[in-house]
Amino acid sequence: MKARVFVTLKPGVLDPQGKAIQHSVELLGYGGIADIRQGKYFEIALESSLEQDEARETATRMAREVLSNPVIEDYRVEISE
Repeated sequence: MKARVFVTLKPGVLDPQGKAIQHSVELLGYGGIADIRQGKYFEIALESSLEQDEARETATRMAREVLSNPVIEDYRVEISE
């Protein structure tokens, strides 16, 4: 079983890295870009003995307590087999 955790900055939090990426891609000729926000992605292999609810609970707890800063970041957890 796999957990995928997506961590992104909350709306309103400044994202200087996202702005730098946006500037770079515009210099490369990509147009029509209103905004770029960067984030983090984690792929976690979980023991096959876990039930899907247990896996979601474990991954969500890790996302909240370790993988993200809840003051400035949001997270989303996806579980797949």
